[in-house]
Amino acid sequence: MPEFRQDPVTQNWVIIATERAKRPSDYASTDNKGRETKATVKDTCPFCPGNEKQTPPEVFALRSPDTKADSPGWQVRVVPNKFAALLPEENGEEQKTELYRCLPGKGVHEVIIEIPEHEASFPDYPPQQAVKVLQAWRQRYLQHSQKGLKYIQIFKNQGQIAGASLEHPHSQLLATPFIPPAVSQEFNRVQEYLEKEESCLFCDLLEEEMQKGARVVAFNKKFLAFCPYASRFPFETWIFPRQHQSHFGEIEDENLEDLAAIMQDVLGRLQRALQDPPFNLILRSAPVNGETQEINGYHWHFQLLPRLTIVAGFEYGTGIYINPTPPELAAQFLTQANKEDENDGET
Repeated sequence: MPEFRQDPVTQNWVIIATERAKRPSDYASTDNKGRETKATVKDTCPFCPGNEKQTPPEVFALRSPDTKADSPGWQVRVVPNKFAALLPEENGEEQKTELYRCLPGKGVHEVIIEIPEHEASFPDYPPQQAVKVLQAWRQRYLQHSQKGLKYIQIFKNQGQIAGASLEHPHSQLLATPFIPPAVSQEFNRVQEYLEKEESCLFCDLLEEEMQKGARVVAFNKKFLAFCPYASRFPFETWIFPRQHQSHFGEIEDENLEDLAAIMQDVLGRLQRALQDPPFNLILRSAPVNGETQEINGYHWHFQLLPRLTIVAGFEYGTGIYINPTPPELAAQFLTQANKEDENDGET
């Protein structure tokens, strides 16, 4: 059974989840540049239509009204992770000694199967399909916000190097009974800034980035995407709502299309400019169900982390990342690549 174990020195938490070792993989190998070679047989993919019985029963789906649960006819399908890192029914009590602390691995781990087509890519989804994915993310976020958990992490791993074991487009949700220390540190910094400056740290960042423009990748009426000033990874990009909101669950229906559009835009630029690199896309949102739920100074957003470099000894030893690509150059490259694509379309 999964369990949380706390490091007695750093007080960071680790999930011990032995069932995760049993996950199947689509990926046979990588080429000499570390890119995955395709080795998928769609007939055996548990996420493809017709194979619904290979997954646990769905807990949510957007599907045609005349179709039944756990059958073809869905547009987006959400199922519990068959190889879950955390379990909702996990029982047990905290175990604590002078040095060690262990908690039952209670939480939620779900898979959001984003589209029926096996080889689809998020930038190329029909626009309304991308909106449906965001609707599913919001619905599951709100659903688990009511269950006594403290932090909800939505994330998308694309490519084996980024942690994906199956190729079929999907994302995941993990909800924990406490706020992860690294996340808590970020929230504390935001609260300190709010108390000192009486304004939102992230709102001020957005204003600064829009004014200077050097790191802006894309924007529309409701959202801004830019490469952060101290990017940890080459081409790291953050996507923010320009309206201040603490929780992802607060996003209105009318803003989902703008969010889907800018996410497809940014991911499309990355795909075209860098030959579809592996990446992690993670949500940062305020905690839920606790004293820190109302963090007025926090501002939810997505962080896109391309996996173009290898995190090595110095990073693990110090927590300081080495990024060989300045964010100003990365933003310029992504912007210019898009312009070149537009020019190619005119010829």
